[in-house]
Amino acid sequence: MKLFVWDFHGVLEKGTEQAVLEISNEALKRFGYSQRFTEEDIAKLFGLKWFEYFEYLLPQESHERHLALQEHCFEMSNANPQIIIKYIKPSDHVHEVLDKIAQKHRQILISNTTPKSLRIFLDSIQVTPYFPRENVFAVDAHQNPTKGTKKTTLEKFLKDKKFDDIITIGDSPIDIDLVSVAGGTSYLYSHPGRPFRNCNADYKTHDLRELLREI
Repeated sequence: MKLFVWDFHGVLEKGTEQAVLEISNEALKRFGYSQRFTEEDIAKLFGLKWFEYFEYLLPQESHERHLALQEHCFEMSNANPQIIIKYIKPSDHVHEVLDKIAQKHRQILISNTTPKSLRIFLDSIQVTPYFPRENVFAVDAHQNPTKGTKKTTLEKFLKDKKFDDIITIGDSPIDIDLVSVAGGTSYLYSHPGRPFRNCNADYKTHDLRELLREI
């Protein structure tokens, strides 16, 4: 049996960037700022911690202020799931790929978000059946930086477990670097028409169906 290690944002889903844009700009408005993020800003920053978005836009403000804006964004996100549901959609071929993998192998999800938000995201794109709670890990480095990283989370999960191979799928260098934990094969994904991030993956793809070669 192989282990497939999935990232969520930018891989299993598409559209979250629009929700992030709306929520971030609403937070700026509520905090009294005139500055606003553009779609180009969000595309460039996507994948960073939320407070780092505000570091980029408001470099003159304190770290505490950036964290306060981040906290407000998470509060809005959790209190208004309809904002996420309005934009978020499954990536192309997601259900087909997850279903075929699930028939033969194990899949886990490691995402840098809060546990509550992650459940909303999974439900929104209807992939919850593929990821029962014991296979879902919300690292939440945004709000709890001492909790751990994706790498330490995977290390802990793999303790006392053995798989024939480990396949990591993500859209960032952090996801690709997970192969350093126990070897394996890495896939860097980017939505069709979008550039790949700069990292050394075994494979780069715009089509998740290419993963089916691994089953």
